[in-house]
Amino acid sequence: MKRFFEPSSVVTTRYLFFTGKGGVGKTSISCATAVHLADSGKKVLLVSTDPASNLQDVFGMEIENRPTAIPQVKGLFAINLDPVEAARQYRETVIAPYRGVMPEAVLQGIEEQLSGACTVEIAAFDQFAKLIAQPDLTEEYDHILFDTAPTGHTLRLLQLPQAWTDFLKDNMHGGSCLGPLSGLADNQRLYAATLENMTDPAQTKLALVTRPERTALLEAARASEELAALGIAHQHLIINGRFDSDGQDPWAQALRARQQQAIEGMPERLKGLPADSVPLMPFGLTGIENLRRMTGGEIALSGDASLASPEAPALPPLSAVVDSIAAKGNGVVLTMGKGGVGKTTMAAAIAVGLVERGYSVHLTTTDPAAHLSHVLNDPMDGAKWKVSRIDPAAETETYRREILEQAAQSMAADELDFLEEDLNSPCTEEIAVFRAFARVVDDSKFDFIVLDTAPTGHTLLLLDAAQVYHREVERTHGEVPESVRRLLPKLRDSQFTHVVLVTLAEATPVLEAQRLQADLRRAAITPSWWVINQSWSHVPTTDPSLRGRAQAEQAWIEQVQTLAERTAMVSWQAEEPVGSRQLQALLR
Repeated sequence: MKRFFEPSSVVTTRYLFFTGKGGVGKTSISCATAVHLADSGKKVLLVSTDPASNLQDVFGMEIENRPTAIPQVKGLFAINLDPVEAARQYRETVIAPYRGVMPEAVLQGIEEQLSGACTVEIAAFDQFAKLIAQPDLTEEYDHILFDTAPTGHTLRLLQLPQAWTDFLKDNMHGGSCLGPLSGLADNQRLYAATLENMTDPAQTKLALVTRPERTALLEAARASEELAALGIAHQHLIINGRFDSDGQDPWAQALRARQQQAIEGMPERLKGLPADSVPLMPFGLTGIENLRRMTGGEIALSGDASLASPEAPALPPLSAVVDSIAAKGNGVVLTMGKGGVGKTTMAAAIAVGLVERGYSVHLTTTDPAAHLSHVLNDPMDGAKWKVSRIDPAAETETYRREILEQAAQSMAADELDFLEEDLNSPCTEEIAVFRAFARVVDDSKFDFIVLDTAPTGHTLLLLDAAQVYHREVERTHGEVPESVRRLLPKLRDSQFTHVVLVTLAEATPVLEAQRLQADLRRAAITPSWWVINQSWSHVPTTDPSLRGRAQAEQAWIEQVQTLAERTAMVSWQAEEPVGSRQLQALLR
C-alpha cells in the first residue's frame, strides 16, 4: 500500500504555479490537485497558459478562453489562456478605436506591426496579469492554480512581469514593435502588482514538478534558481512517477535503481526544498475518476498479479528510421514532439546511426535548455561529425550588431536610438534564432543536418516565424539572407526533410503530437515517421505494476498507428541512454 499524493502539503497559498520540464506531469498533478480541492469544498480556478494546453485531454471536454465549469466536479472551473486567440483580441482592442478615424493603409500597417510573436506573448501575459493583479476578477475563488507551459516557456512567461516592468520604465519613445498605439504604459501598475503578488510568499507558491530522472531534475534546479533570482523563492518540489516496488523482477530493480541514482545525485539546490513524491501510477491519468484515485489516500500500487503481458504489435526498431533516411543520401532530420518525450535522445541516436552508415552529420539544437550536451557527452571522433548548439543570446547579439551597423550608414542619430530600443524587444531573439536555424540547414558541408528541436510550442513558433522574419527584417532595414529564402521550400521537400515525431504511449504526448502533425501539414510539411519511445510493451517484466503500465499503453499505440504513415518503437532501457555506446544500443 502506498500513500497517494496529498495536495494539502503543497497548497498553502491562494496562487499556485506548477512548472517543470515538459512531459513531467504538470497537467496531471495540477488537475488532480484542483479536483481534490474542489471535492473538499473549495472553489477553484485552474488556468492553463500553455500554447499547447492539454486540459481538454485530461477532463475530456472543451475548455474555453473563459472560466468553464467542470460538470462532474462541483466548484471547479478551468480556463485556457490561448495566446493566439488572446493576441487576436489584443490586436482588435488596439485597432478598433481608430477604425474610420485613420486611413485604412495606416491601420493595416499597425495590424502588421502587431502580428509578431511578441504580440502573442504580450497578449497572453496581459490576461495572465489580470488574474493575478486584479482581485475583483477572481475574488470568488479560494484558489487559483496555473498549469503552466513547459519550462522554457514558463520561465519566459514568469519573467515577463520583471521584463516588461523594466521595458516600460526605460521606454522613452512610446513606440516599438509592441505597437505605438498599444497604450502599454497604462498597464504599468497592473504589471507591477502582478510581480508583487508573485514574489509574495503569503500569496504565491511555485510547485516544481519533475520526474526522478537526471535531465528532468537538472532542469528543475535551473528553473528553481532562475525563478528564485526573480524573487519567486517560495518553492515546493514534487517528484512525479516514483517507483519503489520491492519486487525482484530485474526490470523493476533497474527502474528503481535508475530513479534512486537520479534522486541521490539531484542538485543541492533541490535537496534544500520541501518535497513530496507521487508514485508511478499503474493506470492512465485522464478522466475525473482517475484523477480522484491519484489523491484518494492509500491504494495498492502493486497492480494485478494475474495481469498478462500485452500483445503489442511488433513495430520496426529505430534502425529502420535511420535506414530510410540514409537511403536518401542527404537531407535534414527534425525530431519533434512534446517536451520530455526523448526528442534529444532520438536525434542523437539517429545522428549516431547515420555516422555508422558512413555519412557526415551535423547534430545541433535550438533548444534553450540545451539537453544535447547531457545525452551525447562523448561525441564520436572523426571529420564526419559535428555537434553544435544555436545559442540564443549569442545569435541575438550578433543580429542586433549587424542591423545597427548596417543602419548606421543611412540613419540619423535619433533614428538609430529608436532602432536600438526597438531591437531590445523579445521578438529580436526569435528572429535571430530563426536566422541561425536557416543558416545551419543551408550548410552543405555535411550529408545530413540533424536538428534536436525545442519543445513543441517553441517549435511551432520557430516554423511560424518564417513570415514574421521577412516583416521584421524589412521593418528594421535589414536584408533577407539567401539561407532564409531557401528554408521553407527545403522543409516542404519530403525527399530532403525528414520530420520524426517522438511520443510516449500516453494520452497527452500522443494527442499533442497529433496536433503538431496537423499544424505541420497545414504548413505543407508531412512527418515521415512516428517513434514511440520508452515503451514497456515488449519489456519482459514480471512486475505487475509495470505490466499495468504496458497494458495502459496499448490503446495509445493503436492510436499512433492510425495517425502515422510509419511507426517505430524504442523500448524502455535498463541503462540510461547517455553516450555514443548507449545510443548505438538503441538502434539494435
